[in-house]
Amino acid sequence: MSYGTAGSLRSVTLDDVRGAQKMLSGVARATAMEGSRHLSQLVGAPVHLKCENLQRTGSFKLRGAYVRIAGLLPEERAAGVVAASAGNHAQGVALASSLLGVHATVFMPQGAPLPKVSATREYGAEVRLHGQVVDETLAAAEEYAAETGAVFIHPFDHPDIIAGQGTVGLEILEQCPEVRTVVVGVGGGGLAAGIAVAVKALRPDVRIVGVQAEGAACYPPSLAAGRPVSLDSPATMADGIKVGRPGEVPFGIVGELVDEVRTVSEDQLSAALLLCLERAKLVVEPAGAAPVAALLAAPDGFEGPVVAVLSGGNIDPLLMQRVLRHGMSAQGRYLAVRLRLTDRPGALATLLGALSVVDANVLDVSHVRTDPRLGLTEAEVELHLETKGPAHCAEVGQALRDAGYTVID
Repeated sequence: MSYGTAGSLRSVTLDDVRGAQKMLSGVARATAMEGSRHLSQLVGAPVHLKCENLQRTGSFKLRGAYVRIAGLLPEERAAGVVAASAGNHAQGVALASSLLGVHATVFMPQGAPLPKVSATREYGAEVRLHGQVVDETLAAAEEYAAETGAVFIHPFDHPDIIAGQGTVGLEILEQCPEVRTVVVGVGGGGLAAGIAVAVKALRPDVRIVGVQAEGAACYPPSLAAGRPVSLDSPATMADGIKVGRPGEVPFGIVGELVDEVRTVSEDQLSAALLLCLERAKLVVEPAGAAPVAALLAAPDGFEGPVVAVLSGGNIDPLLMQRVLRHGMSAQGRYLAVRLRLTDRPGALATLLGALSVVDANVLDVSHVRTDPRLGLTEAEVELHLETKGPAHCAEVGQALRDAGYTVID
């Protein structure tokens, strides 16, 4: 590796990434690349999915973590390592440390998904829950490092981390040599920077497009300002890219080598996750679906062949349930309505009969008779319906109005 003394910000090179690839041989998987017929038809060119959600630990993070920890001096390894993460980096550090025989302490937010906390412990790390947001968790981990001498393993702001993540770029060129555009999710920027280093060195004609969640898009204002800029309160369900400030090291690389950074909405992330599950049969987390969300948002804005990097698949089942319902709602396939009716025998059956005529599938019914807002003879009903698209939603609403019902919201 070209990384020199501690604190050096020497640029990451293609040789660094190739060295990382050799180091990761037998450790990280060369993950599959799957074609997507649906996305290809939408974009009008071949679209391939780089499945880092199928990587060991469920994300690309193992690559950078292993390279970083493997490069430590013997005395540094003896002191152990410490990291902070909402989940994916935590698992990458835990497994890498276990493989290398290094003690790892991982700080995670108190609200971190339980599957990620459990997996991190199972990989061998000592887990400490601290803080409500990742910034507080990072501060606690850095304080622990200062007190104990453990080496802090940053999730994205280190050349070795970036070089390890860059091995994804080498695999993309090996698996899809005709690629014209690579689309990758961006949080702190480590993955995008590493892929850009590898791809641009070998194929400078390939366009690299980064994707951020609208509520945690720290790169657009930072690139405009020419320096890393902090967001006050990043907010997105895509916790894997929920970062309030770009890393110093990846920021310089992204600014130089990444052609564009786009943003996507929460609705677009939900729709992308749903598409990956239904059409590609792949479980991804919201951050991993960000590149697909960008393709769905502007399908004519990418030159093919396109490779979309599915960066991770570690999603809390409860969050998946909410996201899928949100995605179905955004596509007009799920409808929630609330209305009032006369509280008399058979009134609910009559309502459900009106819905059956328009083939709306009732998923859930909430029937309230006692509430200060209701009249003596009134009842309120909330219905959750499975529908077939926006046109069907409109048809359901019209059928309810035609039957004399007033929809409250």
